[in-house]
Amino acid sequence: MTETDSNPHPTLPPGAGRSAHQFAQAVRRPIEEFLHIEAAGGIVLLVAATVAVVWANSPFAHSWEALWHTPIGLTLGSWSFVRELHFWINDGLMTVFFLVVGLEVKQEIVQGALASWQRAALPIAAALGGMLVPALVYFLLNPGEPFRQGWGVPMATDIAFAVGILTLLGKRVSPSLRVLLLALAIIDDIGAILVIAVFYTARLNPTGFLIAGFGLLVLYTFVRIGVRPGVGWLAIPLVLIWSGLHIAGIHPTLAGVIVGLAVPVESWVGGAGFLAMARKAVADFQDRVAAQAPDHDLVEPLEELAFARREATISPAVRLEHTMHPWVAYAIMPLFALANAGVPLGGIGFDQPGLIGVFSGVSLGLFLGKPLGVLLVSWLAVRLKLCTLPVGVSWGGLAVVGLVAGIGFTMAIFIAELAFASPELLAVAKLGVLVSTALAAVAGLLVGRAILPMPSVTAGLTSDR
Repeated sequence: MTETDSNPHPTLPPGAGRSAHQFAQAVRRPIEEFLHIEAAGGIVLLVAATVAVVWANSPFAHSWEALWHTPIGLTLGSWSFVRELHFWINDGLMTVFFLVVGLEVKQEIVQGALASWQRAALPIAAALGGMLVPALVYFLLNPGEPFRQGWGVPMATDIAFAVGILTLLGKRVSPSLRVLLLALAIIDDIGAILVIAVFYTARLNPTGFLIAGFGLLVLYTFVRIGVRPGVGWLAIPLVLIWSGLHIAGIHPTLAGVIVGLAVPVESWVGGAGFLAMARKAVADFQDRVAAQAPDHDLVEPLEELAFARREATISPAVRLEHTMHPWVAYAIMPLFALANAGVPLGGIGFDQPGLIGVFSGVSLGLFLGKPLGVLLVSWLAVRLKLCTLPVGVSWGGLAVVGLVAGIGFTMAIFIAELAFASPELLAVAKLGVLVSTALAAVAGLLVGRAILPMPSVTAGLTSDR
């Protein structure tokens, strides 16, 4: 085997030093291997949350608090828009998180687990139970104002953490069970989005609706004229809708969901079209190289080849999700955890009226209400013949899904930030989320190892044949 056969790029990039390039490759390889682990996003999120809790309870707690109050913004003449760093993370960067949620929802509705009633019935039933029962548990423990405002907190599921826990169970988790959890989490996200839009919205300002409406018109125009959206194109309507919702008094992160739902989920040229366009572009490129054409004449066939590759069989929704998911999983969500999971434990006193109710409502709603709701409503739906358990999914597996669905973390903390203006109530609610997340993760692992069977080697060989 020659050097060229074993390494398609045997030479160094122009201007690179051999030692520096080899060092960079050696550092990059283990990082890339870690990022390809399915549970990696949950691991990074867990580390960020741990750092936040330790930092907020260390002798340097004042620096943690001061960091998130750092003013950042833009000033042009007499106009200025300056907000704290905490705002830019929760209301700005989390818009990108909700954009990815919108992309996932669109794909599941059009092509995935929610594309037909037969496939969607069970996850819809499980998700509804997993939202309604936790909210009911919370409300029963906190019937009075202002404590009952947190009823939406235990409704949420953190998909990164939940999928990470299932991944740690290995081959015990069947593909059908994993798809069920993903579909449940998607429906859960839809429910959380509706709760935020309807119940956690401030006083409305009509001017903002005009701006958001203009942004929607721009977005609709892009879709109708056939613009195949990339991050750059999406930024225009996204900023307009975000600004309008912020002015209107609706949480601006919902702009991400709106834009995500508008992204096409169909490919353009298809596989056969890609091959035809690629052959033509490559032939054109070869002719120009043979004719010793200048470099700028080579741009056109290369652009045609890039267009064919981009629009072959991958839709804009899949392409955008693939591009943005690493940023969300390894930057935005850990930053959110770092900014919001730091609960100063020494400052929490349950002697104040209502605090123990908020903590109990959040923690019990997630840890007990989630699995109870998932199982109960799913059982009713199966009993009423509205749906059946998919092949590879048992009631024990559904119980494990219900347990890991009690990991609320990101979305639960996000809703808590909207629900409680009181620092004491917010701190207690966050503590309930953290405690229930830890309990649900441990319980999901232990119960999963106890009741989910490990597939036998013989069964695997048979299925391979």
